[in-house]
Amino acid sequence: MNAPPSRKALGAGAVGAVALGLGLAVVLGAVPANPVRFDGIEDLPLPGGADLGPHPYTVTAELDDVLSLVPQSAVKVNDVAVGRVTAIELGTGNWTARVTLKINGDVRLPADAGARLEQSSLLGEKYIQLVAPRKDGGGRLTDGSVIPLARTNRNTEVEEVFGALSLLLNGGGVNQLKTITRELDAALGGREPEVRSMLDRVNTLVTNLDAHRGDITRALDGVNRLSATLAGRKKDVDTVLTGLSPGLKTLENQRGSLLTMLRALDTLSGVAVSTVDASKEDMVADLKALAPTLTALADAGADLPESLQVLLTYPFTDEVMRGIKGDYLNTYLHIAAVPGTEVIPPLIPRAEPTPAPTPPTPDPASRGRAGTNGVTSGPHPALPLPPVSTGSPPAPATTPQDGGEKP
Repeated sequence: MNAPPSRKALGAGAVGAVALGLGLAVVLGAVPANPVRFDGIEDLPLPGGADLGPHPYTVTAELDDVLSLVPQSAVKVNDVAVGRVTAIELGTGNWTARVTLKINGDVRLPADAGARLEQSSLLGEKYIQLVAPRKDGGGRLTDGSVIPLARTNRNTEVEEVFGALSLLLNGGGVNQLKTITRELDAALGGREPEVRSMLDRVNTLVTNLDAHRGDITRALDGVNRLSATLAGRKKDVDTVLTGLSPGLKTLENQRGSLLTMLRALDTLSGVAVSTVDASKEDMVADLKALAPTLTALADAGADLPESLQVLLTYPFTDEVMRGIKGDYLNTYLHIAAVPGTEVIPPLIPRAEPTPAPTPPTPDPASRGRAGTNGVTSGPHPALPLPPVSTGSPPAPATTPQDGGEKP
């Protein structure tokens, strides 16, 4: 009898048969030339995963740290699975992770949506939570959209919580709680009313600030506008500051003169104060003495302006002119010579006296009214006055108006 074939021979034969079958399949076209890549069990979809639908779209999210996130992890919106993670890669140029997400085509998300790495429970699986902003900025996430690093974050890990707790328990702060409590008791002990009053004042301050939020906001907006205006006029401000430099230098050079002037003003103020103090009683007495005069002027009232009207238009005041009836006014001039004055009588150059002219008969229509002194109102011829001698040489005689000759 022939010996049965060994296991090695059977394995080689099976491998050869598989290879022969694959070759025939390739030749016959039953198997594609590029077979589907299979990197391990992680390429297999998890049972109970999200339904991607017939037309899913792909979105890429950038995260600082993906921790224990793996492919095929869920992608959720409001804790409802809408997709899964298909790939996790290292970002180019920066130490960040690029996570590829495949989302159901029926799920519509805003273009500015964010992504957050979360954990289902304390020891549960990791997943990506897509978060829509409070205000929709318009647009939608589409195939190929990228969620930048600024809109992604992650929750605190359990390891970080345990690390902080261990730091607190192992020499962190537990041993110092007694010291902290003792110091607080020493600081607040016996000062309860003051601390309570301080807390009340802080509460009042915070309440007032809260009540004036609008005013504070407007003030900050005003400061913002002022800053924008100054930024827009930077050249003008630079010009002003540059122009102030010579003036400041001049003030610096005249600093001694300014100090001297200020000292002199200080001395003058001291002298003025001492002078006022010394003359205070006299000034008060003068003001008291002026009181009757001012009272009399105040009592005169409207009489004083009326008397000034008569005085400033003397002798032909308005009041006098109102009392004159007619077209003419006779004026008489009386001259009184100083004692010792020599009066020279007038010379009569003509030898024979001329007959006095007969006055014309007055026209009744042009006859003036008689004055109060019995003199008829009307024009009168000018009468020559005799020259007056005051001891000086006599003045030259003038030609008489009546046709006489010079002496």
